[in-house]
Amino acid sequence: VQLQASGGGVVQAGDSLRLSCAASGRIYSSYIMGWFRRAPGKDREFVAAMRWSNTRTMYADSVRGRFTVSKDSAKNTVYLQMNSVKPEDTAVYYCAASIQFTMQTSEYFNWGQGTQVTVSS
Repeated sequence: VQLQASGGGVVQAGDSLRLSCAASGRIYSSYIMGWFRRAPGKDREFVAAMRWSNTRTMYADSVRGRFTVSKDSAKNTVYLQMNSVKPEDTAVYYCAASIQFTMQTSEYFNWGQGTQVTVSS
């Protein structure tokens, strides 16, 4: 499956933004769809993930309560709703797939091209 993230942009602190991750190809029920981000000068970090089959989710502490991951099965798309964004959310956001319900970046594959999110203060 090929993944493509989109929806990034420049927003102000406190605003909302929704990112999309469109899959070309089948998303298997066993897949976990993850969102990650890489800020300038930092390593790629886990943001959120959802098990495709039962929509079980998990979040990084830094985004829990502000970000929500969801899906549209008919569109083969995973979303990341970002609310109350902060300047520290500025990063390139990526989506990827895994067969492990994990935050470990190394367990994910089929990394798509990222989408830039910039939050101004």
